[in-house]
Amino acid sequence: MTRIKRGVHSRFRHKKILKLSKGYYGARSRSYRVAKQSVIKSYQYSYRDRKKKKNFFRKLWIIRINASVRKHGITYSKFMNLLKKSSIKVNRKMLSEISISSKEVFNNLVEKVKNKTI
Repeated sequence: MTRIKRGVHSRFRHKKILKLSKGYYGARSRSYRVAKQSVIKSYQYSYRDRKKKKNFFRKLWIIRINASVRKHGITYSKFMNLLKKSSIKVNRKMLSEISISSKEVFNNLVEKVKNKTI
């Protein structure tokens, strides 16, 4: 049976982890053991926060739409209900972008929806 030497493989593995931990503070970027823990934890954070990001942006869009619609004297929930009833299919992200970038188009949209109910 021949002797198996693992130095090359472990060095490759260590270099990979240390490369991933580049930019971390102190031993987190230099010591393999601490760097490995930091890299694993950072992957956990990134996995968790990819899910949270979706929720965060949805909340942001709703806040923006609500602020823009309240200038016209309607609440967010009434506006979304009127949009659905008038069969205008624009998602929250696009409504938010329209309310910021082109206010005239958004104002026309709100007035159109308001006039349908009256």
